[in-house]
Amino acid sequence: MNERKSIYETALERGISRRNFLKMCTALAATMGLDFSQTDHVVKAMETKKRVPVIWLQFQDCTGCSESFIRSTHPKAESVLLDMVSLEYTELLSVASGHQVEAARKHVIKNYPGEYILCVEGSVPGEDYYCTVGGHSAKDTLLETAKGAMAVITYGSCSSWGGIPAAYPNPTKAVSVRDIVKNKPVILVPGCPPIAEVMTGVIAHFITFGTVPELDHHGRPKAFYRHRVHDKCNRRAYFDAGLFVESFDDEGAKQGYCLYKVGCKGPTTYNSCAEMRWNGGVSYPIQSGNPCIGCSEKNFWDNGPFFERLAEIPGGQTTFNPEKVGLYAAGVTAVGVAAHATATAVKKKMDEKQKQ
Repeated sequence: MNERKSIYETALERGISRRNFLKMCTALAATMGLDFSQTDHVVKAMETKKRVPVIWLQFQDCTGCSESFIRSTHPKAESVLLDMVSLEYTELLSVASGHQVEAARKHVIKNYPGEYILCVEGSVPGEDYYCTVGGHSAKDTLLETAKGAMAVITYGSCSSWGGIPAAYPNPTKAVSVRDIVKNKPVILVPGCPPIAEVMTGVIAHFITFGTVPELDHHGRPKAFYRHRVHDKCNRRAYFDAGLFVESFDDEGAKQGYCLYKVGCKGPTTYNSCAEMRWNGGVSYPIQSGNPCIGCSEKNFWDNGPFFERLAEIPGGQTTFNPEKVGLYAAGVTAVGVAAHATATAVKKKMDEKQKQ
């Protein structure tokens, strides 16, 4: 980053028209959950704000979060990486390696203190001999890089909670980023992996408003983790009607019934899957026929079998027994049918008397 240009200037240099620039700003506003009337705030920020330096560290991970990020469609990943931010260090996308790429990371730390964002993917091993690069442990690299960052974003359940590496028996003694970094704002963006547009939306909020987005009690952005998957699920009507898939090859599965009885964790999982969906808004696991496994919740890997249902549904003022929901729905229907039949008979008799 020899010269920090504004996001708009960078976009123009890349041949992006004013029209397409405004389209990108509109998409960003929608991604952040802003009202259309607030799009002007996003446009002004993109016209005046400088590109933000970003360092992206990877520790104990599968690179799934990076793979998800580069598949963002609203806005496209190249718009984020080439226009909105200056990605100075990333293991996945870097051409350079060894001393050259490490020098790029140290350059940002030295020259842009308090101005860059640190993104972390993967859990941090508690044993120093895991993820040691160039003689430096993962913990030391994280602390060195986080020291000058204005904020830290944890992408994925591994960096947010410890994730799969921390699953029992946790051989590497893996911990989350927040267990290590204590003196910086840490924004949790859990998921295995997170939705691409959620990942870009968090960065866009920083650029637009220059502040940490509103967080829930776990440290997750409320804009994306305010609802349970169950609340917005396209199969919710079947749950309310007591129509459940009993096995993956039954008629209910073919009809798209609720997946709760085959282990769906949607009622206890907070995420935007049912609202934003994946692959450009095409679908999400439940819509595709697979139960939610609760991947954005803490310790999801150790929270019981994926395809066995819970006994009750927490999260409301009352608990629900799926066996009784269907009986109740059937009872209401039967009462309604009987009432309709009675009313019809009475009306028929009254009509006959009037004719006489």
